[in-house]
Amino acid sequence: MKKIIITTFFLVVVLISVNTQVNNQSMRARNHGIEIGILQTGRNNAITDVEGVKVGNTTIYEGENIRTGVTAILPHADNLFQLKVPAAIYLANGFGKLTGYSQVEELGNIETPIILTNTLSVPVAAGALISYTLSLPGNDEVRSVNPVVGETNDGWLNDIRGRHIKEHHVLDAIKNASGGLVEEGNAGAGTGTISFGFKAGIGTSSRLIPESLGGYTVGVLVQSNFGGVLEINGAPVGKELNRYMYRDKILDDADGSCMIIVATDAPLCSRNLKRLAKRAMLGLAKTGGISSNGSGDYVIAFSVAPDNLIRHNDESSYHKTAVLRNESTSPLFLAVIEATEEAILNSLFAAKTMAGRNNHKIEALPVEQILEILRKYNKIEK
Repeated sequence: MKKIIITTFFLVVVLISVNTQVNNQSMRARNHGIEIGILQTGRNNAITDVEGVKVGNTTIYEGENIRTGVTAILPHADNLFQLKVPAAIYLANGFGKLTGYSQVEELGNIETPIILTNTLSVPVAAGALISYTLSLPGNDEVRSVNPVVGETNDGWLNDIRGRHIKEHHVLDAIKNASGGLVEEGNAGAGTGTISFGFKAGIGTSSRLIPESLGGYTVGVLVQSNFGGVLEINGAPVGKELNRYMYRDKILDDADGSCMIIVATDAPLCSRNLKRLAKRAMLGLAKTGGISSNGSGDYVIAFSVAPDNLIRHNDESSYHKTAVLRNESTSPLFLAVIEATEEAILNSLFAAKTMAGRNNHKIEALPVEQILEILRKYNKIEK
């Protein structure tokens, strides 16, 4: 009898999880007729459209004050320490607590999953990544690990000082990571985040490069928690809504942060991955973000091109790769700009109104009003 009850409960949880993903997917920008850019999206319009990339969320929503979580991005399913990925990090504004930056900058690779969480949980997340890496078969002799952890501050809605993220929450996000649809909005590390004065969260999008230009995929995932004057597909939505930074005390604070994760299967070296990462900030700017003084804005870009993965132990003194020439990178630049812009919009459209710490409440986007504004500016069909 006990076994039946546990199995039934498990099935219910799975069904709820699937339904949540489907519901969040139906709230995306494109479901409202908003099409960003000119390139086609991948099958799921998500970072997981890059083959092998997986995403997992742990969402913590407890009582009246705890609204936080963890998002894990796995570049591939193998042992990342033993099979590292070429990578780069672009620091757009450094008011943040990104762990692992210097080694990625120096060596041009990533050797752990990427974890996103809240500001004061970076140390515990780094510790969890170390525990995870040391536990993997084949890592018995490992004595140095470079965990990569990014953050935004969810302290308006979440009791951030309580430091409710524990190591097992991080390990659960890694364990539960999967391909396919990605839960957006109030999920994982985006549970308590805010952008442009509205509830935001996790968002993702992807773009396909035409076969004539290489046939590569670029995927983006964002943890949105920043300010500015909201624009959607070129329409001045924040201005039309009369809700924008510095207009009143509620929206005076444009500070916050945005973590942007870029994945591609294009064979890029770390130098061109940094060039790709820089272009992601152009996508953020197209949504009206300004990367303000107190905003920690980082872009982490990696490539999963199979022939360019870096073996930790290799008898050869040479790492033989085939990488794209500089002249072939422009289509990827366009792709990352479009995907970043749409991922940020998806983080807003998928999010729901939330109340949290000290009875603070942040409203979701007023979708119907926004659609009227977009019709006014001929950004969607009337």
